[in-house]
Amino acid sequence: MSAPTGLKNPAGSVRGMGAAGLVVEGVVLLLALLPLAKLGHGSNTGAMWACGVLAVVCFGLCGLLNHSWAWIAGLLVQVALLVGGFLHWSLLALGVVFGAAWLYALYVRRAVYANKPD
Repeated sequence: MSAPTGLKNPAGSVRGMGAAGLVVEGVVLLLALLPLAKLGHGSNTGAMWACGVLAVVCFGLCGLLNHSWAWIAGLLVQVALLVGGFLHWSLLALGVVFGAAWLYALYVRRAVYANKPD
C-alpha cells in the first residue's frame, strides 16, 4: 500500500477535480456554439446540437460524481465527442483533449481509492 495522500477527504477532492473538469468542458462546449454557427453557414446544425446536449450532460454529471456510474457516464461523454468528429472536426479535437483529461481523472480516482483505508 502506498503512503497516504495527506488529504482530509480524498474522495471529495477527487469528486471536485472531476466536477471542475466537467464544468470546464461544458463551458468550452457552449463557447464552441458561436464559431460553429458563424463559420458553418448553417451546415453545422448537428454539431451545434451535439455541443449543446453534451454541455448540459456535463453540467448535470457534476453533481452526480458521488455515484460510480457517473464516472462511466463522463467517459461516455468523451466517446460521444470523439464520435461527434464525424459532424465537425472540432468535436474530435475537443474529444481528444478532454478525453485525455478525463482518463487522467480516472487514473487519479483509482489511485486515491486504492489507498482508501478500510
